Amino acid sequence: MAGRARSSAADGRRRPTMQDIADRLGMSRQLVSIVLRDVEGASEESRQRVLATAREMGYYPDDSARLLRRRRSGQLGVLFTMRQPFEVDLVDALYRASGRLGYRLVLSTVGLGRSQETALDELMRQRIEALIVLTLEEADGRLSTLPADIPAVLLGGPRAAGDHDRILVENEEGIAQAVKHLAGLGHHRISYIGPSEGPNAAERKNGYGDAMRRLTLAEFTDVVSSDYSEEGGYAAAQSILRRPSQPTALVCVNDRCAFGVMETLLREGVRIPHDMSIVGFDDSTLAKLPFFDLTTVKPDPEAMAELAIEAVHRRLADPQRELVQRKVPSSLVVRGSTAAPPR
Repeated sequence: MAGRARSSAADGRRRPTMQDIADRLGMSRQLVSIVLRDVEGASEESRQRVLATAREMGYYPDDSARLLRRRRSGQLGVLFTMRQPFEVDLVDALYRASGRLGYRLVLSTVGLGRSQETALDELMRQRIEALIVLTLEEADGRLSTLPADIPAVLLGGPRAAGDHDRILVENEEGIAQAVKHLAGLGHHRISYIGPSEGPNAAERKNGYGDAMRRLTLAEFTDVVSSDYSEEGGYAAAQSILRRPSQPTALVCVNDRCAFGVMETLLREGVRIPHDMSIVGFDDSTLAKLPFFDLTTVKPDPEAMAELAIEAVHRRLADPQRELVQRKVPSSLVVRGSTAAPPR
């Protein structure tokens, strides 16, 4: 019996089972089950032998069977695009936050050839208990449909019909910090690059305008249209370079847009920050690289993830509780892409 267990587990024809472990150790299946379920009733010696053999044989518990036996799945669906670096940071933080409360994440992406409806349908087939929707950049960032029978948390800027818990970035204050930083360096001609519609777009654009007015720089207010991509930053930078008089500083809607702006300006011989200062938004991994060394507004993905999972947890415990809407502060990270304006 033990020989057959070793052969079948080793040759990869099927996954090893508790019975295989029991056969190899000469134990009862009940004792192996007690150890692997981490309940009392086994000696420390037996526990260590079972765990070591399980690792050796490549045993993994069958979660699907366990979930079917429970009324609740413990699974949370996450809908996102995977196009913005900050979304990756958020998903990473969500894994940590959900694990601390015993939840598991099921991911589904929206993208080329994958509509919101397709992505949502895949999640619903996984028996998720709740849905977390990250920033969607398509169109105006609005979800066309959301299931009515499970709670949803909108995380980072998407919009949807109906009442939902929302965890937002402090966009206005983040952009205001960027404008204040540039004004403190001596810049007056500070332009903003970004879209008018989309997730977080209006808040960041309004934050720029409000900050310019508070700093008595309203006469220099200048908004250049762009989307959230490097290509959008490229087009915006080209339009700025065609002007007879350029701004001395640019605040971009996000880091990706800023990267497109920076590369375009550098190719045209504009020195950063000596000729023009650049600020982004997201503090993505690339922003830290020496080539970009980008001054940027940093949201707090850890805090956002914690609040989102907490909102889900409380909503599942009490579906009638008051809606949550929280804004997570952002902070400015100053690097080498900003300096005093040219004389």
